[in-house]
Amino acid sequence: MLQTSARLLRLLSLFQARRYWSGAELSERLEITARTLRRDVDRLRSLGYPVHSTSGTAGGYQLGAGATLPPLLLDDEEAVAVAVGLRTSASGTVAGIEEASVRALLKLEQVLPSRLRRRVAALNAFIVPMTRATSTVDAKILSAIAGACRDNDQLRFGYLSHEGAPSTRTVEPHRLVYTGHRWYLVAWDAGRKDWRTFRVDRIDPKLSLGARFTPRKPPDRDLAAYVSRSVSTAPYQHRARVILHAPVEKIAAMIPPTAGVLEVIDKKTCMLETGAHSLDLLAVHLALTGVDFEVRDPPELIDHLRRLAARFSRACEV
Repeated sequence: MLQTSARLLRLLSLFQARRYWSGAELSERLEITARTLRRDVDRLRSLGYPVHSTSGTAGGYQLGAGATLPPLLLDDEEAVAVAVGLRTSASGTVAGIEEASVRALLKLEQVLPSRLRRRVAALNAFIVPMTRATSTVDAKILSAIAGACRDNDQLRFGYLSHEGAPSTRTVEPHRLVYTGHRWYLVAWDAGRKDWRTFRVDRIDPKLSLGARFTPRKPPDRDLAAYVSRSVSTAPYQHRARVILHAPVEKIAAMIPPTAGVLEVIDKKTCMLETGAHSLDLLAVHLALTGVDFEVRDPPELIDHLRRLAARFSRACEV
């Protein structure tokens, strides 16, 4: 009986780790026959777990959604990650989940082993947020978008541009990206025939699901860097590439992903790609880093800096 119970827990853990398993894969993982696997699946169903199955040579099993939420299995690392995430969510960028986060955290901490409780307490004691988020999004819209990304469902929604101009978009959603200040959706825009980045707090919560689509190759392997470029350089008239004479860690503490893309050159220098609506703003942006720099592009920024330097020099001739 103990062996069967342990096997059921292992089977449940596999179902929760991956959406779909073939019968052959599960039998191999558990080292059991196909007949024993079918009996174990039936036992899980009797406990309230909605396990769906398909027959045939390509048949397999999938854990679905039921009328009630069955118990979840978490390993040590997952439990710590969930606990820390719940504790910090009250000061995050998702509106309306603070109370639910506290309730879930109380339930989790009640059953955490003492060794994991100590780890969670230590992590939370030494995590200090620098600032609150500049904008919040509703948990429901994040959940709806994430579900469309997962299920490859088209989305149709109203959207406000940076200037406040409304539009209606039909997209193939790919991923949600969080920059530390805002949430962004990376999606293929069917109307523009290109990849686009959308600020989630500018998306109308009244989303409409469309037809299923075949996922496209993403615009970049590093979607965080893609979003950073999209929001820090692409929208602006003037774009610059500048070498900063400081370690990338120092500059990253001053320049968030939404203000520029950083690339390591060596231990003492890094490359910054950024943009602004005017050369004056670019000049101020660079000056406020407080480090020496070399402008690689554009040439007009170099000329502008020379004129500013001459003006400042004349101002000091007293």
